[in-house]
Amino acid sequence: MCCMSMFVLVQAQQAMSDKNFKSTEVLPNNKVAFRIYAPEANNVKLVADGIWDKVEFKKDKDGVWEGIYSNVQKGAYHYHFVVDGVNVYDPMASSSQETKALLLVGNGHDFFGMRKDIPHGAMSQRYYFSNTLNKTRRVHIWTPAGFEKSKEKLPVLYLIHGGGGTDMAWSTIGCAGNIFDNLLAEGKIEPMIVVMPNGTIETEHILDRVPLFKKDFMNDLVPFIEENYPTYADAKHRAIMGLSMGGLETLEVVTNHPDEFSYIGVLSSGWWLSDSWKAKRGTVDDKQARLDQLKKVSKVFKQSVELLYFTQGGKEDLAYDNGMETLDLFKEAGITYKYSERPGGHSWLVWRKDLRDISQLLFK
Repeated sequence: MCCMSMFVLVQAQQAMSDKNFKSTEVLPNNKVAFRIYAPEANNVKLVADGIWDKVEFKKDKDGVWEGIYSNVQKGAYHYHFVVDGVNVYDPMASSSQETKALLLVGNGHDFFGMRKDIPHGAMSQRYYFSNTLNKTRRVHIWTPAGFEKSKEKLPVLYLIHGGGGTDMAWSTIGCAGNIFDNLLAEGKIEPMIVVMPNGTIETEHILDRVPLFKKDFMNDLVPFIEENYPTYADAKHRAIMGLSMGGLETLEVVTNHPDEFSYIGVLSSGWWLSDSWKAKRGTVDDKQARLDQLKKVSKVFKQSVELLYFTQGGKEDLAYDNGMETLDLFKEAGITYKYSERPGGHSWLVWRKDLRDISQLLFK
């Protein structure tokens, strides 16, 4: 489900995706740092089990508020921020809960919200062990209404969030559960299982997480899903879609495993950094190597892929240049694709509509 405070905060965190941003950090001498990115805010407070509301926050030049709490005793605590009087959860914490209020504004509110007159599927949290990362990881999974009593095998859509998010992003601010419930009730999609993995992996450099995610995804998560759910284990019954950083991760998966997914969606993203982005930051990215990889897999890719769909949030989308250069290289490699854009920039306002539209093209 969605709410306005969640929408504003998660969208702000997308802007921090190229920084090593930590919302909480345990410091020496029994201290904990709490941080939140809120550049337009005038005041930030912390509430943690009713005892930490006296932590003083200060805002730095980048718009990050930080407060330090001292004399922290060992144990577990609930906490949330209060930004200009509004309670907001920590979108960077994998254990965050849904906010209490739901507010949908503008066109489409009746579609992205929860309807009372239709069956609803289940949004569950599951845990799997990643041999790749040597740790237990969490994943959110949507299953359609009636799934528990059915023995029918279903196709799977793997749906990946953007930088700065977690596996909770699509199930909360992304309104994925409501979108799939409503589409299925209207007969506009095929019944499917929707798997929302955690694309965020702790690495020194943000782009280093992309190949790690690919390994965890293919070696650990996909086998877990196919061993524990009644799914088809072939490309024609697998789809993958990701936004922003999740789009990079999507393309990393499919360009290295070109015969594993027949339906691919890339939202506000590309496979590499645009020339303009690299020039501003002095970053090196070997575009020729990526083109060579595309040409290497293009024959298998064209045989296996039924749908390759790119979207952008208009020219105001911060990934626009990246995405356009990506399309040029796919075209040069002889790989066809669909493309659309809508106004709204690099935002959930765009991505929710993308999910609604592209999901209707899957498994047909």
